[in-house]
This record gives sequence, structure tokens and C-alpha cells, in this order.
Amino acid sequence: MAQAKDEARFDFVVVGAGSAGCALAARLSEDPSVTVALLEAGPEDKALLLKMPSGSGNILPEKGPHNWGFSSAPQSHLMGRETYQPRGRGLGGSSSINGMIYIRGHARDFDHWRQLGLTGWGYRDVLPYFRRSERNERFSDAYHGTGGPLTVSTPDETSELYQAFLRAGEAAGYPLTEDFNGRSQEGFGLFQTTIRDGARASSSAAYLRGEAASRRNLAIITRAHVLRVLIEEGRAIGVEIAADRNAPRRIIRASREVVVCAGAFQSPQILMLSGIGPGAALQKAGVPVLSSSPDVGRHLQDHLDLGLVWDCPLPVTVYSQTRGLRRALVGLRYLIDRSGPARSNHIEAGAFLRTRPELEVPDIQLHMFD
Repeated sequence: MAQAKDEARFDFVVVGAGSAGCALAARLSEDPSVTVALLEAGPEDKALLLKMPSGSGNILPEKGPHNWGFSSAPQSHLMGRETYQPRGRGLGGSSSINGMIYIRGHARDFDHWRQLGLTGWGYRDVLPYFRRSERNERFSDAYHGTGGPLTVSTPDETSELYQAFLRAGEAAGYPLTEDFNGRSQEGFGLFQTTIRDGARASSSAAYLRGEAASRRNLAIITRAHVLRVLIEEGRAIGVEIAADRNAPRRIIRASREVVVCAGAFQSPQILMLSGIGPGAALQKAGVPVLSSSPDVGRHLQDHLDLGLVWDCPLPVTVYSQTRGLRRALVGLRYLIDRSGPARSNHIEAGAFLRTRPELEVPDIQLHMFD
């Protein structure tokens, strides 16, 4: 793996080593005639809690070394409340801290994009890329691939609690589906997960390990906080980075392209700090306007997530298995052979439902935590 210098030049500079950035950098560097720099503001993804599937429950709830832990602006329709927005920080991005549920968008969503004029984004257009990226351990059909880098698995066994959840859905009149990413994307069923041999299969693990790690034309640079994209004569020529706010600034130049893959929040932030965004807002912040684009940093929408908690009279929940000294035993068991409750994400079942019969596609999602 190439080492970056204080000022270096690459053909491609990819900003953000998250779900998209890891895949993009790996694919670009397959061409040995080009050089690629992958820049990540956070650290490497070596922590045990990142690798252990049940560890996400410790990382997601609060800000930390691997979680930016953003808060939204006050929401007028929630009586001024600010909502918590976890985001991955480090190699793999949010794929290194999320719940590891592998769910594609509904086919109708992709087809709607195509109808809006996004040529090449219909479901039939994107399906081959899903299949190409996937190493599915259970399904091999028109919807799933088995030769890709990203491991997709189904739980080896599920607890009585999940089976009761599925039976309850069926008793309520909802269909059961074997594959949420296949022909039927509605009903109750078991989730597929990005877990391989009891360990998280993040985008970093899928794309930056193995062959990619040994490529001399790929430089993976962690703790590289991108401050802005450098633009000359309307063209991106590189980025300015620093390890933190008080650290010396460095320049990474790109002879061909700068690709910003910093996520839903930080991609527009970087663009705005670079002078691309709503002109009035940039001027107010003292940022020279290079391209006035009123939609940058606007129109973000996200769904609400509401948790309902119920008592369980039987000792089948993860809490009952990890109370007191049992918690240490669960961790020890995982360290020895990656077995036991710690190898599960504890969100093994869920549902996609329509709240009104006249709807054509599901509009609500259920996650079953144990």
C-alpha cells in the first residue's frame, strides 16, 4: 500500500472511506496504470466492538471515536426537538457501526427515479450491480450473486422470540417472505445481514482487504480531515486536509478527478466550504462563492425511528443472556471461537408493510430487537 507524502499527487482522490468510498477506491485501483488516494477523517477499523456484531449496540447510541454523533436542527413538527443522527467515522464509515441489515431499495423506488429522468437508475439497471457486489451465502438466483466481495448471510439459527414475531405477523394476516431482496419485498421475514463467520462484513472489510491492501497504486490515508476541495478555473485539482483543527494543513492533488463520498451530511458541507452552495449562505459564512448552487445542503429527508419496549417473561432476550457476569462470559466465548450471542446483530427479523390497502408499496418498516 502506497504511503502519502506531505504533498502528494494522485490521478484520483476519493474523499471518505465509507460504504461508497471503499468500493469506489477499490474498483478504480484495479487499473494498475492509475493512482488512487482514499482519504478518511476517522481512524482504522480495528476495534473489537466494530468487528463483533453485537458491538454496534455500544457504538451507535452515542458520539465517540467511531461515531460522529450528529444532532439535527430543531424540528418544527417535533415541538423543536433535535434528533440524534449517528454516522460512522473511520474506515468503512457507517457500514462499520450500523446494524448490518442488508436491505436494498424497493424496486418501485428505482423505477421512479428512472421515470424522473435518471437514465440507468431503474431497477433492472441497478440489479446487475447488486448481484456483482454480493457474496450471498444462501441465495443464488436472478436477484443474488455469489462471487462478489460483500458477504451477505442469513442467521444460522434464530431465537424463539423471532419465531414468535413471525408467527404473530402471519396470524395478523400479513404475508411471510423468504427474501426481502428478491421477488417479494413485503411482509414479515428474517433479515439478511453483512456478517461473515461471526464478524461484521463492512465495506472496508469487503473492498479494502485482500488484494486491494497490497496494491501499490492505492494509498489509504486515515485521520485525513478534508477541509475543502481546491478549485482552479472551474476544475477540482485536489483537496486541503489536516489531521485536526490545529494540525498543519497538507495538499493532496488530483490530476484527473476528486470524488466526494463523505456521506449525506459531510458531502454538502465539504462542497459548501469549497465555495459550492447557496450563495447568500456562503457569503454570510465568509466563504468565497465559486459556484452558486441553491440546493446544496438543502432538502435532506430521513424517516422517523420510534422504539417500543415490551417486557418478555421468558429468558430469551439478549438482555437476559448478558446480565451481570454473563456479559463477560459472552465476550469470552466470542473471543475464543466467535460463537454465542455476540455473533448476532440482535435484529434478525422485521417487516415491510403498507399502512393503507390502496398503497402500491410498503411505507413502514419494523425491526425486531431481542
